[in-house]
Amino acid sequence: MENELNVKYPPVHPGTESTRIIFNTESPELISVLHPGEAHEDGRRRLFVTDATVATLPSVQPFIGKFDDGKCREDNLLILGSGEPYKTIESVLTIIKTALEADYARKDLFVGIGGGVICDITGFAASLFKRGASVEFVPTTLLAMVDAAIGGKTGCDFGNYKNMIGDFFPARTLYVFPEFVRSLSEDQYRSGLAEALKTALLYDGELYELFKNSSEKIKARDKSIIETVIRHCIKAKAKVVEQDFMEKDIRMYLNLGHTFGHALESLVGLGNMTHGDAVAWGIGRAAVLSNSLDLCNSAYKNEVLSVLGSYGWETGAFPKIVKGGGVGERLLANMHKDKKNSGDTVKLILQKGLAETLIREVDDEKILAVLK
Repeated sequence: MENELNVKYPPVHPGTESTRIIFNTESPELISVLHPGEAHEDGRRRLFVTDATVATLPSVQPFIGKFDDGKCREDNLLILGSGEPYKTIESVLTIIKTALEADYARKDLFVGIGGGVICDITGFAASLFKRGASVEFVPTTLLAMVDAAIGGKTGCDFGNYKNMIGDFFPARTLYVFPEFVRSLSEDQYRSGLAEALKTALLYDGELYELFKNSSEKIKARDKSIIETVIRHCIKAKAKVVEQDFMEKDIRMYLNLGHTFGHALESLVGLGNMTHGDAVAWGIGRAAVLSNSLDLCNSAYKNEVLSVLGSYGWETGAFPKIVKGGGVGERLLANMHKDKKNSGDTVKLILQKGLAETLIREVDDEKILAVLK
């Protein structure tokens, strides 16, 4: 035997060969779609995971009512707390513990019914359970429909930092019901709109024009326009994920606004502002920084800030929610903790113009200049 030996491995399987996306424009009737308690293909049992807010929706309550003390024949239901404070490793372990206590097998299926938090932690739990059960999602928020549920990023927050633990583990099936959008609070609706606008800036001039010229209809949740927004975003993200599943290259562009936004969320405390509001502010800072670096012209920067402002998003150096001094320095310190960084500089997604995007490592003083 030689003194050095190389062992070769096949690529790790991400749980499914593909994701089937089923788009349904009717009212969400989950019983007729998910058939709780009925024998599933290949004898799979299912663990349905949702949160306390989704469980109270009128369209979801008939589905919840099929379960008696969390059981419907061989299927089980787990209802967790709602929102970012529950995007924790403890919630992930609660899902796994529920599956273990109910004697689930590796071939069984986890189904997340909810927004980005539920999709992320259910997918992560599935990826860990006996080294990989399958997962499906019913996204109930606009943010989950246009972004979080697509492409396999799963995980949870750790301490006060966003998405520090996670995996790539896509869903086998997504059941998309745009009608859920009508039940969202205004804050949650705007949160999803921010991710949709991000997608438009990155990939879709037609969608960007819709945001720019039809703001009143979008803000009024016009049914036809919302369906159009969701379809455009799903197609754009699906195309990117197919080309760069593990986020080695072009998938990084989807983080436009996120390095600034995640730093802001951590600064004010996770859950104290919506992810979308933080990202929208971050998109504005990215536009200002792009202009200061002579990547984009002032006309593009000003237009982006104008569109953000037309939806009520803050576009100043830092939002009013931030208290105390040294805000720029505190934000910058959080940006350095971003998981995408690999050195002393901060890696940012910046733009030359609409659908002209690049990755740039930026020195601290240049970042601080747009945070004051």
